[in-house]
Amino acid sequence: MAFASVSDVLNSLPEDRRKIMEKLIEVFDQNLPKGFEKTLSFGMIGYVVPHATYPAGYHCKPAEPLPFLSMASQKAAVSIYHMGIYADEKILNWFVQAYPLHCKTKLDMGKSCIRFKKMEDIPWDLLAELAQKMTPTHWVELYESKFIR
Repeated sequence: MAFASVSDVLNSLPEDRRKIMEKLIEVFDQNLPKGFEKTLSFGMIGYVVPHATYPAGYHCKPAEPLPFLSMASQKAAVSIYHMGIYADEKILNWFVQAYPLHCKTKLDMGKSCIRFKKMEDIPWDLLAELAQKMTPTHWVELYESKFIR
């Protein structure tokens, strides 16, 4: 199903998941450095570096702004895709070490995907801190150094 807006995505969710997604948006809205823009990104609610800041856009689809963070309510989990974790080993190592201090469950993570199967186990404070770790300028510099050849 294609959505036209963030509100459309939220309104399509069952109430319990909508509340979780709204809380994630609140955490990211309050903690991401200025310059990221909330939008739909690849069918998910996401935060991007807009074309006004980075005109080249995403190298795979230059018409799209540069993606940074996305979130999705999936059948078995809520997932957060944070490209800074994927691109910056220091942030990845920090997150992996900090996670057990905030959450009793085992970290369920892929390369840039953090999955939460139990909504009561979402470490809100840790996600707020993660959101503060990278500015749009830092993300563009990392992106160009690692993914643009």
